[in-house]
Amino acid sequence: MSGEISPTGRRSGSGPAPEPRASHADRDRVVDVLRVAAGDGMLTAEELDERLEAALSARTLAELAPLTADLRTAAEAKDVVRIEQAHSGAVERLGRWVVPRRLELVVTFCDVTLDFTDAVLTHDTLVIDSKMTGKRLTLITRPGVVVDTDGLQLAHCKVKRRNQNLDPDAPVALRVELVGGKAFGSVVVRPRRRTIGQWFRRRG
Repeated sequence: MSGEISPTGRRSGSGPAPEPRASHADRDRVVDVLRVAAGDGMLTAEELDERLEAALSARTLAELAPLTADLRTAAEAKDVVRIEQAHSGAVERLGRWVVPRRLELVVTFCDVTLDFTDAVLTHDTLVIDSKMTGKRLTLITRPGVVVDTDGLQLAHCKVKRRNQNLDPDAPVALRVELVGGKAFGSVVVRPRRRTIGQWFRRRG
């Protein structure tokens, strides 16, 4: 019978292929883009509420695409961002910064902090190509952000993973892949530190 579903989950007929389903991470990325666009004045509060409701209830990628199609020029992440700095102040990406697909770090004796706690994720993978000497590279994670340091070549440098108490069942929203090299200093991967209030509530 045409259109029957086989044991493998595929239809035996020649009908159109089903639309790709949207994951929690897909919906979260669209929500981030909408909120940034609203903060930039591109959406009214009413438009934001309507699009957020549509994003959170979307079942397929096709339903998500129109929600940000007219916002891409302002809210879409760049493909490649290059940071070059030597013997000067710290390099920081904090708050609601838009994560690119690739980040090139050419940094000498400057601390670098990349805080993903409130970062806007429009892609599911970030490749950090490091050419970094000295000081500390700190990656501050949140549930759904995982960091892979296997591709990073280390010379007189250690990787430290601190307080990895994030929800292991959280869907992966962003995979951070560290490649290139890091000489001297350290690489630290940790979640955001608890506030005093959060610390007391946890002890209570």
